[in-house]
Amino acid sequence: MSSLATSQSGERAASSRLRQPGQDPSSPASSLGPPRARKTRDNLTGWGFAAPFLAFFLVFLVWPILYGLFMSMTGKSLTGANDSLIGLANYAEALADADMWRSLGNTLYFTVISTVPLVLVALVMAALLNVGLPAQWLWRLSYFAPYLLASTVVSLFFTWMYNPQLGLINDSLSKIGLPKVAWLNDPNVAMWSIVIATLWWTVGFNFLLYLAAMQNIPHQHYEAASLDGAGAWRQFFSITLPQLAPTTVMIVLLQILASLKIFDQVYQMTAGGPSGSTRPVVQYIFETGFTGYRLGYSAAVSYIFFGLIVVVSVMQFFVTRRRSA
Repeated sequence: MSSLATSQSGERAASSRLRQPGQDPSSPASSLGPPRARKTRDNLTGWGFAAPFLAFFLVFLVWPILYGLFMSMTGKSLTGANDSLIGLANYAEALADADMWRSLGNTLYFTVISTVPLVLVALVMAALLNVGLPAQWLWRLSYFAPYLLASTVVSLFFTWMYNPQLGLINDSLSKIGLPKVAWLNDPNVAMWSIVIATLWWTVGFNFLLYLAAMQNIPHQHYEAASLDGAGAWRQFFSITLPQLAPTTVMIVLLQILASLKIFDQVYQMTAGGPSGSTRPVVQYIFETGFTGYRLGYSAAVSYIFFGLIVVVSVMQFFVTRRRSA
């Protein structure tokens, strides 16, 4: 018996010497080689899965950004003339360009006067639907359906609505004794006309975000408030609005960024007129590059506008982080 025990202990000692330190002999990974080789193989596998995304990311995002920055420092033109480096001359010219500042002011003006109603109207729509109106599927469809339309369809629809002679809006005004309005031809009214069209078109997206956030508020909060004697308005201002604060911040940020990039409906409804009163900076960049053939200068203006968007995003980020803290 003693000789059998001695031989078994010798076999166990030999097998432990052949085994790598810290490795379970029953583990399947013990047959895959040393840890460094396995780590290298795992890294190569991971890079292989990420390679398609990285290729598209480099080709369609990183390279255009770098090339556009280089182009903004040249006199590049669609005619092929003067492609040499000129340094920051384009940026200096843009900062002194009155047309660029006016188009940028139009963009900021549209952002301010469109963001507020797009947030408030969406909040009211979601609150009305959240109280339990009948046929909720119909209300949701009617609120969100315009958002699915193409910008061309919306622009053409409102262009006919705003027609001074044949439009439905002016026809309705004349029937009640009010004077007709040159909705898209009056510099004092044209931007507001575009805001109304944008509100009808895109408010459904913000409405869905608010409605989803309202439906995630625990119903026990409202039951406790009702037991304490709080009415519907007190519950809305003391429970609903505070609970919607993170959603409101997100909607405001998304809406500001979307409004800063306004182009489609303005170009299709007014082409930037009348007298440039509605021309946004994106349209100015487009016209400078493809109508004026100055690609280098338009790239410089676009990077100035890009810097503005970055500043707005950073400010919004710090405001959001301060509120969450």
